[in-house]
Amino acid sequence: QVQLVESGGGLVQPGGSLRLSCAASGATLDYYSIGWFRQVPGKEREGVSCISSLSSSDFETIYTDSVKGRFTISRDNAKNTVYLQMNSLKPEDTAVYYCAAPSTPVAGCHDLLGFRYLEVWGQGTLVTVFS
Repeated sequence: QVQLVESGGGLVQPGGSLRLSCAASGATLDYYSIGWFRQVPGKEREGVSCISSLSSSDFETIYTDSVKGRFTISRDNAKNTVYLQMNSLKPEDTAVYYCAAPSTPVAGCHDLLGFRYLEVWGQGTLVTVFS
């Protein structure tokens, strides 16, 4: 059973940067799309970004509109890790950030960000952007 562990969260001022990591153990993520999500207490969890398998003929990265141009998702299959580079952070980016993997390598990024086929979640890492 794959396990996901997020890290890299913390306190940062507006305009600052953080890089989140999602490290997997127990199984390889190579053939799976992986998504990043975030949740503010009292609000629904939202999809932030997703990256498909590097071996996919339809390789893609997807971002929610509010983070386009500021966040970059990437993956290092040798390290079995997916990253979320967050630049130009805003107070509204404050949330607990989670990575998640689907139950099947068939699931693509539109599935994940639509909350379909999600099976494994990390414990989350807190990002706080304060003035």
